[in-house]
Amino acid sequence: MGSLSDYIESYLKLLLDNGPHDCVEVQRRELAERFRCAPSQINYVLSTRFTVERGYVVETRRGGGGYIRIYRLDEEPETSGIHMVYESVGDAIDRKAAEDLVARLVDMGVLDERDAACVRAAVFDQEDTEAPELERIIRARVLRAILMLMLTQPPTA
Repeated sequence: MGSLSDYIESYLKLLLDNGPHDCVEVQRRELAERFRCAPSQINYVLSTRFTVERGYVVETRRGGGGYIRIYRLDEEPETSGIHMVYESVGDAIDRKAAEDLVARLVDMGVLDERDAACVRAAVFDQEDTEAPELERIIRARVLRAILMLMLTQPPTA
């Protein structure tokens, strides 16, 4: 008989396999209720079984309207871009590193020039502030959010 973590992992992989995309969105509370466990057990499974090294990216938002999104990575350029975003953008990022990341995504063909211009406008909008560390933290959050949105949405016709 498998462990609870094995069952949770299998369930999430089944959702990924049966979904229309290589992405699934669930709520932590609902998973905890389904498996009759603490939300921390869900966190444990996500942090140990759904890692970038294993081919997954997990995006979470806590709170009442919170969610968990799990993306399955493959060798497509878009998902290698996702992988790069999660490797390159930590809790904070300076202007130069952010610009280098955007330029690399353009060079790879993951972002076109129009999308890159939108990212630059969102991330490099402000001049240096009195609180440079706070600016780097905000830049990282905005950069990660906008790139994940752009890289995970299907192309429009």
